[in-house]
Amino acid sequence: MQQTLTLGANGPRVPAVGVGTWQWGDKMYWGFGQSFAEKDVWEAFDESVRAGLTFFDTAEVYGSGRSERFLGEFIHKTHAAVVVGTKFMPFPTRLTGGSLAKALERSLARLSLRTVDLYQMHVPLPPVAIETWMDAMSDVYHTGLIRAVGVSNYSAEQMQRAHEALSRHGLALASNQVKFSLIDREPLENGVLDACRELGITLIAYGPLGKGILSGKYTPDNRPGGMRGRRFTRQIFERITPLLAALREISQSRGKTMAQVALNWCIVKRTLPIPGAKTGAQARENAGALGWSLTEEEVARLDGAP
Repeated sequence: MQQTLTLGANGPRVPAVGVGTWQWGDKMYWGFGQSFAEKDVWEAFDESVRAGLTFFDTAEVYGSGRSERFLGEFIHKTHAAVVVGTKFMPFPTRLTGGSLAKALERSLARLSLRTVDLYQMHVPLPPVAIETWMDAMSDVYHTGLIRAVGVSNYSAEQMQRAHEALSRHGLALASNQVKFSLIDREPLENGVLDACRELGITLIAYGPLGKGILSGKYTPDNRPGGMRGRRFTRQIFERITPLLAALREISQSRGKTMAQVALNWCIVKRTLPIPGAKTGAQARENAGALGWSLTEEEVARLDGAP
């Protein structure tokens, strides 16, 4: 199984599993400062790097900038050779391409970096056209502030527009980051994954563990707390019971965890999963998705489970 991949046609080379950092500093959704703190996310970073997971995905809005600051501090604390992706949020108040360059400068300052490896549009919000934002991406690329361009939460049609706009500047669209997991399979059905393969764009899978549901640590009577738990009603748990049972049986037969099997499924689908890591233990578990591969029969069984 491939252990590394190139983002898009000519983007940076990264491990086949990345690290999501939405949790780092986020109090409202993830409860930073309650169930985990800075010491924990430092250990998550350190253990990820030690295990070879050196692609970190963040965003200016994660933890109101705390995620970028933590990541920058950790990089310089260890001098680790990492690949960094961050994101620009096109708030409706940001009405010109110039606002992208200003936001990028602030992200680079928080990260304490001179350039970012992958700069992504966070969501395709109106009113500014996709083409205008891709023109702005081209500008910062040609000034050397970014090394590759990505998008996030784009449909197949929106991704095609971004791809065509960048190509007019001689650039390739490297990635589209979308929700994708065994319980969020829409990219397999809405044309996004097919379009990524056709255009040579890497699909970066966020939420590959279904916010922890696919790890097996939750049950209908022990659901995630806070905002995370609202989606996972007892009825949804009952619906995915066959899938969780298949995950559990495959993980036991392979000597892997359920989370590792779920991540390996994403890899087999030729996507780049970026599970979150709040602790060193989670980082080590994520790394265990590499070095082996599900069989065709195991993939078919997971594909067929509701």
